[in-house]
Amino acid sequence: MAKRAGVSLSTVSLVVNGAGYVSDQMHDRVEEAMRDLDYIPNELARNLYRDRTNIVGIIVPTIRHPFFSTLTAVVQHELARHGLRTLLCSTADADAGEAQYVDMLRRHMMDGIVMAAHTSHAPDYWTSIGRPIVAFDRYLGAGIPSVGSDHEEGGRLVAHHLIRSGARHVVAIGGPRNQFHDLAAVTPTTAGDAVVSDDNTTFPTVRYHMTLEHELHRNGVRFDYVEAGEVYDLAGYAHAVEGVFGRFPDVDAMVSSDLGAAYCVQEALRRRIAIPRRLQVIAYDGTFLADAAGMKLTVVQQDFATLASHVARRMIRAIGGNAPCSGTSGGPESDPSSADVPGDEPQGLTDLVPMRMVRGETTR
Repeated sequence: MAKRAGVSLSTVSLVVNGAGYVSDQMHDRVEEAMRDLDYIPNELARNLYRDRTNIVGIIVPTIRHPFFSTLTAVVQHELARHGLRTLLCSTADADAGEAQYVDMLRRHMMDGIVMAAHTSHAPDYWTSIGRPIVAFDRYLGAGIPSVGSDHEEGGRLVAHHLIRSGARHVVAIGGPRNQFHDLAAVTPTTAGDAVVSDDNTTFPTVRYHMTLEHELHRNGVRFDYVEAGEVYDLAGYAHAVEGVFGRFPDVDAMVSSDLGAAYCVQEALRRRIAIPRRLQVIAYDGTFLADAAGMKLTVVQQDFATLASHVARRMIRAIGGNAPCSGTSGGPESDPSSADVPGDEPQGLTDLVPMRMVRGETTR
């Protein structure tokens, strides 16, 4: 190819690998020779040269759940915009868990991991890896950046709407209650004593349930929480909803994920319970399922596009500050100071994305 283009081997290498400055004239001659010879660059060799794979692992509990299928789609799209490909690990849908992906990361077979599944590993497991990790909706350990929605705000949005609408008995349906306090966070006092922190969960999403419960109790509204099983147990939501109507005949408001809320609507309609006059239903997430439940659900909506943008920003900075080149354009290779990184400079280690309520047909 060098002979065909009339340039040196080093010039061809610079163009193919995007590893340095080449004049526009030289760059065009090499690209013309590549087209004439039908040359396809060896991507593996290029990545080894740069010590990069341009692959990010995304670990979720399941892609069957509407929230995680939506999240995976938008994060994959956003990373692809910056030249990064994704490798998906669905821990409940495959035999391999996060340990296999962590091993791949340690062996530099991936550039980073987005961890969006619940984990039983202690924080020191994640902090000892020493490679780029971005946590989604969970706390993995000191120094590991986290991205998620502002779930305390989400809980307040639900509570304040139900209080204003006159709800008297609210039932929330969600995951295992033991996830509410799964981290023995101990904070020393100024006197040297140890006290258990209220912030003792690796799973920030539960703060929406805790905030909702607190606000309702503070305003004299009865609140009950019903477990629907793990997030991958989709049938568990249907069973939980049926159980609510049997256990709590006076329930006048139900709150759950889009999936659980859809089951609430279907079961209420089957029982000829008027929505929203007799029963209000609020969904939490705002995925495609919110418009396919038989009635347009009122939802507290997570901003998936902004969440994905924050995840991409954190990941790009963690793996070196610069997104990979998406083509073979001429000019100097980008450096960390000129990287196309979405969003503003990160402040702290936690990105909280605001939520909003979108009114549908299922609330008063």
